[in-house]
Amino acid sequence: MIGLKNCNVAPRNAKVAAPEADAAPNGDHVSLPVFNQSTPDAEFERMAQNARDAADFLKALGHESRLMILCHLAAGEKSVTELERLLSARQAAVSQQLMRLRQENLVTARREGKQIFYSLTDGRTVRIMEAVYDLFCK
Repeated sequence: MIGLKNCNVAPRNAKVAAPEADAAPNGDHVSLPVFNQSTPDAEFERMAQNARDAADFLKALGHESRLMILCHLAAGEKSVTELERLLSARQAAVSQQLMRLRQENLVTARREGKQIFYSLTDGRTVRIMEAVYDLFCK
């Protein structure tokens, strides 16, 4: 199960060595596209749209409660009641964050009687949560 509870995060003012420009911190080569003046305008527009989509996605993740909800949902579907208990949060606060995650299409809801169950909509969120876990919690 992915969780942020026991994260060991370096202080904000901690000095971190800068990685080489063409290598990932683990030594792997990073393959990012290279854009220059000969790149067609359509490619720049596609890149701008992708940047907007990525920014919206990351903004949705940019809240501690939403991250915690996504951590719990990465392990499987949960009811609102289960999320309230896991987060030690009130129903109104959990519902507010779930609404934002639904607006961003990161979670989907399923009703069963009086209970509503939430799950992740796609694998992107799991992949991001795995990366967050690897970077901040191991």
